Amino acid sequence: MSSSEELFARAQQVMPGGVSSPVRAYRRVGGTPRFVREAHGSHVTDVDGRQYVDLVCSWGPMIAGHAHPAVVEAVQRAVAGSTSFGAPCEIELQLAEAVVARMAGAIDKVRFTCSGTEAVMTAARLARGATGRPLIVKFIGCYHGHADSFLVSAGSGVASLGLPDSPGVPREIASDTIALPYGRLDLVEELFAARGEQVAAIVTEGTPANMGVIVAPEGFNRRLGEIAHTHGALLIQDEVLTGFRLSRTGAWGLTGQREGWVPDLFTFGKVIGGGMPLAAVGGKTDLMDQLAPVGPVYQAGTLSGNPAACAAGLATLGLMDDQAYNKLDATADKVAAIVHSALDAAGVAHQLNKVSNLFSVFLTDQPVVDFASASTQDHEAFARFFHAALDAGAWIAPSGFEAWFCSTAIDDDDLQTIETAMTEAAQAAARAQ
Repeated sequence: MSSSEELFARAQQVMPGGVSSPVRAYRRVGGTPRFVREAHGSHVTDVDGRQYVDLVCSWGPMIAGHAHPAVVEAVQRAVAGSTSFGAPCEIELQLAEAVVARMAGAIDKVRFTCSGTEAVMTAARLARGATGRPLIVKFIGCYHGHADSFLVSAGSGVASLGLPDSPGVPREIASDTIALPYGRLDLVEELFAARGEQVAAIVTEGTPANMGVIVAPEGFNRRLGEIAHTHGALLIQDEVLTGFRLSRTGAWGLTGQREGWVPDLFTFGKVIGGGMPLAAVGGKTDLMDQLAPVGPVYQAGTLSGNPAACAAGLATLGLMDDQAYNKLDATADKVAAIVHSALDAAGVAHQLNKVSNLFSVFLTDQPVVDFASASTQDHEAFARFFHAALDAGAWIAPSGFEAWFCSTAIDDDDLQTIETAMTEAAQAAARAQ
């Protein structure tokens, strides 16, 4: 059996950087990426036979753990009837009905895509088509996929590689995206006062989690919607990462649902596909029916609404009832407390930002409220922290700009492993080079 080192050497010969997505290459933390052989429940096993407690969860979707029997059975049943139809199918309809029902009146219809990038790209096109305006407003450090319009001051993997923007994005396209510092409503208001008649939409993450988790200022998203609507623009809430993870109704359920406001468009991904390539854009009928074939805004995809992906998503949503969310939140509380206590005991300056069951740890003594403050973290200390955690059996993201994800599969034994791993990781972070 090949080792991770051998596989990575081969991969670099036939894949750029040896990976299919940049952050997997460990460029920020150094070392050789560990190739995964299999994952079950709360555990990931690499090709060298080492097992880890999973705190990445495939970047979010494995909310009920890996290879859950209900999900596996649903996918096997779907695949037995073919991996793809390129035609409408009942499981696609059932998932659409489930998503609409979960969102408690916030949306009427959804259009499925194969990735979160496609979903946000579709939402932006729909906003531009509905308003007849060119500009999209986003926030520095928020990541909305790798479509040209959104690779402007993006976060997450782009930040991890030290690439604030990407070559290959035409200047003309980039100029139609305006990036502002996160949380600065005053700058949003100034922009709309000057150019509001040109803005199609504001797009923001429901809870920013691609520069690490950022706690939104009180009333921030609600006020964004008010500003946009005053000037005839739309609010797009990107819940690709947070949708159906932070609550039954995502990040919106923690704020908008309680406060009585609704974004014009939502984007969903990750959990909605149960770990398979699936995402969606959703909204009210008047907007959604501007998409082809009803309306003039074109969007299409051969594999959109794929039966196997829809089966995985529907089965995953079926597992996440109130009891499951209560368990998930309680587990995340325990894991976050373990990390915080370990770093405190080792004397490592850090900030822990947490929203519901999603959190990030920043190795800095400065409060982290936006991308600029997230960038003050000690990346070298984080690299030591990361490798020590991995060696001790905790599978965490290889970047300080990422969120930590828990699953309902984590048990008391796993918490003990995490505690041991975090103690060693914190001590490694405290050591000078």
